[in-house]
Order: sequence, then structure tokens, then C-alpha cells
Amino acid sequence: MHNRRFFALGVSANISEIGNGCDMSSNAKGAILALIAFAVFATHDVFIKILGETYSPIQIVFFSVLFSFPLATFFLMRDSKPGNLLPRHPWWMALRTVASVATAVSAFYAFTVLPLAQTYAILFAAPLLITVLAIPVLGERVRLRRWLAVIVGLSGVIVVLRPGTTDLTLGHAAALTAAIGSSLASIVVRRIGSEERPVVMLLYPMMANFVLMGVALAFVYKPMPIEHLGLVALVAALAWTAGRSIVAAYQAGEAAIIAPMQYSQIIWATIFGAWFFDEVIDTTTILGAGIIIASGLYIVLRESNSGASATTPVLRTRSRHETGTYLRAGPLLRLMGRHPEGQTEPK
Repeated sequence: MHNRRFFALGVSANISEIGNGCDMSSNAKGAILALIAFAVFATHDVFIKILGETYSPIQIVFFSVLFSFPLATFFLMRDSKPGNLLPRHPWWMALRTVASVATAVSAFYAFTVLPLAQTYAILFAAPLLITVLAIPVLGERVRLRRWLAVIVGLSGVIVVLRPGTTDLTLGHAAALTAAIGSSLASIVVRRIGSEERPVVMLLYPMMANFVLMGVALAFVYKPMPIEHLGLVALVAALAWTAGRSIVAAYQAGEAAIIAPMQYSQIIWATIFGAWFFDEVIDTTTILGAGIIIASGLYIVLRESNSGASATTPVLRTRSRHETGTYLRAGPLLRLMGRHPEGQTEPK
């Protein structure tokens, strides 16, 4: 069983080179890169679920960040801009950091105890929550159609959770916490991202995860054999491979084309859940996920229209829930100095 898992999930090639020399449109290249990136992210989440059968999410987060530091250091050294590592907006940065840490632990736990497809369905509520948070944080004006889309999408979350007919567990609460935390972290990035150094935006959530999870590790630590340490290292490598591919996708295509590709993860979750964990996605979860995805897509497309959003609050450029365990695409693009002209950076 494990051999089949490892054989099927060995996906860590340099995908940033896909499409070179091919006679495809830029948007097609970007879409393909994004689809591959989210397939790799889904694989990443399967390994988290496998490790979660034995270890606490605190331990998995800690070692994921630990193994990510060499790659993080490589990219952070490329920031030649003068300045220090003190944030210009310390309270906003503290809020984003707390939200990222909460998202990491909550998402890792949810993937461990809930069916993959159900976890993704709940996490996909994040773009809807971003629309709501954009009002107080960004001063965004949300019109009636987007409000209706948010209400419909959140009703899809209720369909997935089925309160009153199924027992809601700590896993469901964790998935909702991850969706809220990710939304909050993303909206704060939109609020301060243009003024903070990319290295500051990238480093603080990773350092907070490392320190806080390291302290908590004393209460949950279990010795890890070398093969399990290798799996955690693979989790870190997959996250970085997927993140780098998303960067390449946004460089190749329009943000409004790339962002909706995130919903392809529900397909991989259904396949992987059935194949590796004997999970069967029920009709109600399919219905609820469909409602959430349709609402999210509607909002993304609305924001892609000129004048539909005054501040473009990270929805049409959203890529993945914020966990602080790897570098985010938007700050990474700025750090590399390869931000596409006139394109809003992904979060």
C-alpha cells in the first residue's frame, strides 16, 4: 500500500520549465502550470494526512518549516534592497503572522482527520470571507451581486457541514479556522504589502511557526525514523515546487485565468481520498462544494471586470491558503524582481 502511495505521489520535477518552446498562448501556459502546481499541492496534503496518522500537526508544521529554511534562505538572500527586518506596520504584521500560524496548525489537523474533499470544500470558503473582510480592512465597497454570491457560497459551507444531521468535530472547526485565518492573512497582505519589504512579509510567518511550534513540540514530540523525516522533507520540497510553479504561472498568464485553477484540487482530493484512504465523497459534499466553487468563481470573474472592485482584494490573484510554511507567490515575485507589468500580485 505504501509502495503504491510513494510511487504514485513522487511528483517533484522542475515544472517551471513547462511550456518553453511550445506554441501555446501565454494564458494556456499559465493555466497548465497552475493546474500542475495545485496537483502538487494536493499531493503535499496527502503526505500530511499520512504523517498525521502518527504525529501531531504541531510536529509536522515544525519540521516542514525546518526543512524549508535552506530554500527560504536562498531566495531571501536575493533581496538587495537596503533596510532592516523591522516591519513598517508591526501590528498588521503581527496579525498576519498569528493568522498564518493558526492556519498552518488548523489546516494540517483538518487534513489529518477529515476526508480530503471535505477539507478542501471548507477551505474554499476563504475567497468568500475575503470579500467580507475587504469591507473593514480595505474600505472595499461590496455591491449586491457579490453579497448574494457570498451568501450563496456560505450556504454551501452549511450544506457541507450539515449541522444537525452529522456530528461536527474538532476537524470541522479546524478547517473553518484555517479558512478564516487564511482570509485574514491574505487581506492584511493586501493592506500593507506594497509598503513592506518582501523579505519581511516572507520571513515573519515562517519564524513564528518555527519558534511557536518548537516550544509546543516539547508536549507532543514523537521520535521520527529517518524515513518519516524524509517524508517531511518531501512535504517541504513539494510545497516549494508548487509555489515556484504558481510564480511561473502568474508570470506566464493573466491572474484571472490562473486563480480559478485552485479549485482543481477538489478533483485530486476525490481521487487521492478514494485511492489511498478509502474515502467516498457523498452527494451532499459534492453539492456543497459545487455551490462554494460556483460562488467563488463568480466573485473572481466579477473582480476581473474593470471597475468591479476598487481595490482588487486578492481574490482574482489568490492561490493557496496561507500557512507560513513556504514562501508566498506575491512577495516572492517582488523579491525576484520579475513581477508582470500591470498585474496585481498573487497572495
